[in-house]
Amino acid sequence: MIIARSPLRITLGGGGTDLPSYYREHGGYLLAAAIDKYVYVTVTRPFTPGIFLKYSQLEHVDDVHDVQHPIIREAIRMLDFKTPQIEITTLADIPSGTGLGSSGSFTTALLKALYAHRRKTILPHDLARLACEIEIDRLQEPVGKQDQYIAAHGGITCFRFNPDESVSASPLPISFDTMADLEDNVLLFFTGFSRSAGSILKDQKVRSQAGDDEMIRNLDYVKDLAVRSEAALVNGKVTDFGVLMHEHWEHKKRRSGGMSNPQIDEWYELGIQNGAIGGKLVGAGGGGFLMFYAEDRNRLRHAMSHAGLEEVRFRFDFEGTKILLS
Repeated sequence: MIIARSPLRITLGGGGTDLPSYYREHGGYLLAAAIDKYVYVTVTRPFTPGIFLKYSQLEHVDDVHDVQHPIIREAIRMLDFKTPQIEITTLADIPSGTGLGSSGSFTTALLKALYAHRRKTILPHDLARLACEIEIDRLQEPVGKQDQYIAAHGGITCFRFNPDESVSASPLPISFDTMADLEDNVLLFFTGFSRSAGSILKDQKVRSQAGDDEMIRNLDYVKDLAVRSEAALVNGKVTDFGVLMHEHWEHKKRRSGGMSNPQIDEWYELGIQNGAIGGKLVGAGGGGFLMFYAEDRNRLRHAMSHAGLEEVRFRFDFEGTKILLS
């Protein structure tokens, strides 16, 4: 049995500039952090022929073309399993559709497990590139590249997405004190709303490809916010980073009418009035997790708990996608 684990992520700046519809013309820049909440994939060889899948549904088929799960189908095709006799099971610490990049984490964990099943190794950059090929190129999902790359690499990482499709990754050079401050004071609260990232990002893709001036200016500004956020964190100015999170959220909401809703706006304002310097929805928007940088984390926790929002506490993950058992 092979067991692979891939971390979920939070975006610290530059979200949206990792979509091909933007970076292929303008280049993207983004800061992301892997967290200790995971997607797990197990792969084993059953005694009977066929493909056995256990996720939110159960599948048992004889031919890869009959697999209903699109990512699993394309991953098996990519590795060219001639006569599949394989069982794949998936588990996750956090449900999908909550803005923490679960799809990219699942794809990297699946590929890592399948490579280990074949007794092959794969480097993080290649793992992320193949995961992007499945989701963006083969399945034509209107998603970006950050989820696959931060899941594969782990850590708190700066990514540059270049028009020629190359991606550069480098650890964010922050002090231990700044990292500890982020772990203590960046808080996640589940809104109770789940959504499809693809449905939210489709409008951005269409408008970016059409050269919509308003959308391009918005993403240019968000990319600059990522550079400013990096500088704030490198210089240990975490309060400035919190202020930039608020600025990021204000620009993010302008990209799509589905980015927020009156209830989320109410919770966000409650957070700002109760100890948060700034915050935003993690991921594409429309639901998932509200992330705040807190000046008074106990006051913020009390206010959010009283409003009925559950906190998910986390630490950063520095291992990326890995094999736990083989």
